Amino acid sequence: MPDMKRIIFAALLGVLFSCACNNALEPVGPSNGNKPGGGDTPTPAPVATSDWGALADSCTNVLVANFLDKTTGTFWSTPNDVARSSQYIYWQQAHALDVLLYAAQRNPSLKDEYLAYADKWYANYANNYNRDHRGEGSYGGFFNVWTDDMAWICLTLIRITEVTGDKKYLETSKEVFDKYIWPRRLAYEGGMALPWTSRPEDVKNFNACTNAPSCLTAAKLHTFYVNEGYLDIAKTLYKACIDHMPDNERAEEPPLTYTQGTLGEACRQLYHLTGDKSYMDKAGVVLQYAFVSNRCTDSGTGVLRHEGTDMDQSLFKAILIPYAVNYVLDSDADSRMAQTIREKLMLCAKTLDKHLDRKMYPRMYCDYFWGTTFSESVASMGAQTSGASLIEGVARMTAAE
Repeated sequence: MPDMKRIIFAALLGVLFSCACNNALEPVGPSNGNKPGGGDTPTPAPVATSDWGALADSCTNVLVANFLDKTTGTFWSTPNDVARSSQYIYWQQAHALDVLLYAAQRNPSLKDEYLAYADKWYANYANNYNRDHRGEGSYGGFFNVWTDDMAWICLTLIRITEVTGDKKYLETSKEVFDKYIWPRRLAYEGGMALPWTSRPEDVKNFNACTNAPSCLTAAKLHTFYVNEGYLDIAKTLYKACIDHMPDNERAEEPPLTYTQGTLGEACRQLYHLTGDKSYMDKAGVVLQYAFVSNRCTDSGTGVLRHEGTDMDQSLFKAILIPYAVNYVLDSDADSRMAQTIREKLMLCAKTLDKHLDRKMYPRMYCDYFWGTTFSESVASMGAQTSGASLIEGVARMTAAE
């Protein structure tokens, strides 16, 4: 589903803190604006880490030191925007910031810094290039023709509120959903669904990458606004997702990790809102598929596969990981499925850990495929976000066990 969108965009485009564990890396701060550096290059830490939190600090700091514009709180597609290709990086902003939000929850020493960036991110409308609706309110700057882009942004706005307790982000998410997302709903033979964009050519394009995050957004809004109909909307969009699945396990064809993960999390949230076990059953099926199917994993290693090098594709795994961890940590999850997913997450994390080049820190970049060491000439924010999301997720998972 996202291939056309990537083609369109391609045409348009032409800190770390040290710890007692010997796996931690020394802090490296910016020496000149956003350019990482300062101090001596740290001694490489050994692989096979025993402290996932320390490695999470390292990987997330690589994301912050190299890809975060600290004046705006938004992210570049390449280190310090060396490729000058960040103008249209919008929906991707949600998932890069999500990594910082999980880090802020995990490590209190990072919280103030990372949440300050989150507020700048909000003030700068997450780098949204569309300015058509600015001036309509705090929500207007987040308007976009792409329905799914707004849904991802809404989810991250809600996450900021969940971490900070400040409801201004939640209220903006609600307004974006109410004014720009849900009004786009259209009928299909089985009910109502959201089209990929507001363009006439997409009136029948009810893909998973739009309806799954929109379903999840509605479910999460219901937890804050219980009497405003969001649960019914979530159920409606869940049905749209199910009606358009090619089979019982795949959210879409081709199966992509991010839609498998998002649909799984939407199902899990609906289970907790309704008590209907069929939602949790579906969550387990679609999440497990992402980790065991040869469509989503690498046949040689069993880790999640290389999904592509563009900014969309390289981010997909960053979206799956937190939702997979949520399922593993859910006491109501199917124990066998949760154990399978946990084992696969650990396999992925240990594989990435083995292939990180500590000598290059703070440019210790994650590769597009976790079974190889980064060797490209220019690093990718999407790949780094996916890798940092994995290590943050495993740090959260292991700390909670």
